[in-house]
Amino acid sequence: MSQNLAKKPLPEFRHLDVYEVDDVTVVHFKDQRILEDLAIQELGQELFYLVDVEQRKKLLLNFANVNFLSSGALGKLNSLEKKIRNLGGVVKLCSIQPTIYKVFEITRFNTIFEIFKSEADALASF
Repeated sequence: MSQNLAKKPLPEFRHLDVYEVDDVTVVHFKDQRILEDLAIQELGQELFYLVDVEQRKKLLLNFANVNFLSSGALGKLNSLEKKIRNLGGVVKLCSIQPTIYKVFEITRFNTIFEIFKSEADALASF
């Protein structure tokens, strides 16, 4: 990865703040609680838009703002990971709160996703 870490903003989303650092699409979740079915559907649409329309293949999902995550949201993340992997891409995660990380351990998501403590560490790994 080059040393140019300038953040380039991408389209505006309701549930996501998205920008690009080199060829990595960085996603910050706006919602602290990702629990409601409608919000999860919309969130999924926004994430899949990045893959299907924007053709992003390197995603970094930053969970710093997220305090609660439902099983439905986990399902969306799992589907997103499979789709990007099948396209030859990768999804990495960072800045996960300890309570959510426990859920990732229980569901074994920590074996599916590469997880980093900080966004900087995650970006350096691409």
